[in-house]
Amino acid sequence: MKNIRKELLVLILSIFLSVNATSQNKKSGVTDSDIKTEKKAKKKKKKNKKIKLPNIDLSHWSVTTPELNKKGRAMNIEPPEILNYATDERLIPYMYNDSTSGALVFYSFPSNATTANTKYTRSELREQMVPGDNNTNWTFADGANMKGKLAMGETTKDSEGKYHRTIIMQIHGRLTNEQRDLIGQKDNNAPPILKIYWDKGKIRVKTKVLKDLSATGEALLHEDAWDDDDGFNFEQEVGFRKFTLEVKVSEGKMVIVLNNNEYKVYEGIHMRKWGVFENYFKAGNYFQSRDEGSYSKIKYYELEVSH
Repeated sequence: MKNIRKELLVLILSIFLSVNATSQNKKSGVTDSDIKTEKKAKKKKKKNKKIKLPNIDLSHWSVTTPELNKKGRAMNIEPPEILNYATDERLIPYMYNDSTSGALVFYSFPSNATTANTKYTRSELREQMVPGDNNTNWTFADGANMKGKLAMGETTKDSEGKYHRTIIMQIHGRLTNEQRDLIGQKDNNAPPILKIYWDKGKIRVKTKVLKDLSATGEALLHEDAWDDDDGFNFEQEVGFRKFTLEVKVSEGKMVIVLNNNEYKVYEGIHMRKWGVFENYFKAGNYFQSRDEGSYSKIKYYELEVSH
């Protein structure tokens, strides 16, 4: 009788252990599968989140880089070639996507690839209202708007420990072919009416003023008729953080807006008489140093122009 009970208990225990082990195996198998699937999904989702692209249409921009072309001049790439910047070996070092932050990075440093009338180099966009054509531009009477979201990515310091500065936006003047011929100038270059700097963590604005307020007609077309103003610093310090800049142009008036809450307005005789020139926007990294080993990287997240 004792043997029967003993055998019965052993049988019951064996059945219990077998069922429990099977249950545990099934449970473990399902859980492991679920965990692996969940991890894959999270990994894929995380990976997708990392890829960000800048919100910038380059179809109406050309770009100048700090590299020399075959003719020994600063490299310039126009539409439609500029649209392939991500794979164009000529542009990859100087204009590339930061897919983590969603920015278009403009990298510049001192090189021999300077343009006319300057000793500095640039990785900078030039507006082309008609893609591939520099002869179609706008006047203040036409009106124009440019807005960007950007940040200083990296920059070096000078021998005094101060950050190097760079021009991040411009409005450049341009002579028509008729104006060029009228004053006997060899090219269509006119002064920039607006330069906006990243300067030691702040935004600094420079514009032009007419030396002789009574000047009219042909006299206005000469570069030496214009002088630099004293400049203006916005109160906000942007440092290396993102900020927005907007430039609004209308007849006889120019307004610069920082972060939608600080404004600088230019209007009066200087702006009215500037109306004689055609203009175009520029944006990017016009680096203002020749120090050995110096450089800067400007990040543009958004850039749009309207007329």
